[in-house]
Amino acid sequence: MQIFTIGYEGATQADLIAALQSAGVTLLADVRAVPLSRRPGFSKNILANGLREAGIDYIGLKALGTPPEGREAARKLDHARLATIYAGQLELPEAIFQGAQLRDLAQERPTALLCFERQPHGCHRSLLVEAVMPDATVTHLFP
Repeated sequence: MQIFTIGYEGATQADLIAALQSAGVTLLADVRAVPLSRRPGFSKNILANGLREAGIDYIGLKALGTPPEGREAARKLDHARLATIYAGQLELPEAIFQGAQLRDLAQERPTALLCFERQPHGCHRSLLVEAVMPDATVTHLFP
């Protein structure tokens, strides 16, 4: 299985869509706990509409997002704390369900995980892939 990840930090919606199209992605899985953004074009509905116009489907998987304490740890660059907090998040029933859903979708079609952080090593996307799709080949777009 191949999975892509992308963080929109410093990008425009057009940049993001171009990167997804270039990689052949047909489904964007938004794994933000709060799918809102101060950056134009990245709040859930606006993003979903822009993706749809470009022929890319959108799914929101909020239960796979990082809880507030995890986002705080990420901002403080405390990756160990983020990993501990996020591991607890992934044990919740809704996260288990959405993790299985994500895995099934990614096996069917080229899928990218979306979050804010551009660098995947400081984001929960990498932790999510390790936990839910440990055998996947990962390509980080906008590395």
